[in-house]
Amino acid sequence: MIEIKSLVKIYEDGEHAGVKAVNDISFKVEEGRFYTLLGPSGCGKTTTLRCIAGLEKANGGEILVAGKKVFSATDGTFVPAYRRPIGMVFQSYAIWPHMTVFENVAFPLRVGKQKVSSADVQKKVSTALEQVELDGYGDRMATQLSGGQQQRLALARALVREPLVLLLDEPLSNLDAKLRERMRFELRELQRRLRITTLYVTHDQIEALSMSNVIAVMNSGVIVQEGGPRDIYLQPKTKFVANFIGSTNQMTGQVTRLEGNGTATVRTDDGEISCGILDGLTAGSKVVVVVRPESINLHLQQPTNCSNVIPGKIGAAMFLGEYVDCTIELGKNVLQTHQRYTLQVRRGDPVWVELPAGECMALPTEQ
Repeated sequence: MIEIKSLVKIYEDGEHAGVKAVNDISFKVEEGRFYTLLGPSGCGKTTTLRCIAGLEKANGGEILVAGKKVFSATDGTFVPAYRRPIGMVFQSYAIWPHMTVFENVAFPLRVGKQKVSSADVQKKVSTALEQVELDGYGDRMATQLSGGQQQRLALARALVREPLVLLLDEPLSNLDAKLRERMRFELRELQRRLRITTLYVTHDQIEALSMSNVIAVMNSGVIVQEGGPRDIYLQPKTKFVANFIGSTNQMTGQVTRLEGNGTATVRTDDGEISCGILDGLTAGSKVVVVVRPESINLHLQQPTNCSNVIPGKIGAAMFLGEYVDCTIELGKNVLQTHQRYTLQVRRGDPVWVELPAGECMALPTEQ
């Protein structure tokens, strides 16, 4: 439904003149899927979205929407934003406070190049408001809505033209934590119900992991990894992805031997660890072994029939209700782990740390 081919965007003026905000990226969003561009501020994700929407003109590459070319640097194609089959929700919502809810949603229909009859405007606006569960709110002023309702109003306005593609630029960032959590669920359910192809931009890892079919992690204008939420979280391919998505423990070491089937043995300062390994790494490669805090198992007595077991002691233990956040001091490394709330340990207690081989990954040190 959306296809991006070798897209390049270079800032031409201002303090970032000459900087490649988007550097030769390619990806495809299949019909009906929820695809997220995830990355830190300044990585190029919003610029990519604006190029797709037609709000900015790229310097290179091609953009296709529903199989039709809307931009091409090669032949000069540039379809203006109002002619692209796209609805967009901005970070600020861009709601007009002097208008009613109905007037806000109807605005794109009344200012568009194609004339829409009053009867059709009424029908389309009513349908859009019903889709976002704001039916009955049409006569209210936009300023009378709560933050969550304003977000839904912005969605209704994006949907009223019946677009083939929905673009969302950090739509939840202005909401408080509890409302943001609820709106994640509502937005994802709306997308599933309408089966509309959606491209979502965010810097929030929880939003990306909980809502997406596919995530593309961006950094410095390029896509560094693409995959499903579980793959991105559990099998990061670079140190950047491992650090950016959630929390991670890292232990430097050197590959001593390859075991086959994508696994290897790595010698660290605290002993040898069996783990997964990326293609291209060989015996002798310097690596960093990453493991998530929740993947680590703690034992109060030395376990049997377990691999990757290292002795250590409790450095700190904080009860946080749902779990106990523990710092474990090994010989050289310090690890963080989340354990069940029933664990009762104190600073200095000896423990045995189990690092499940299937949960550990060796990555190149230079990435």
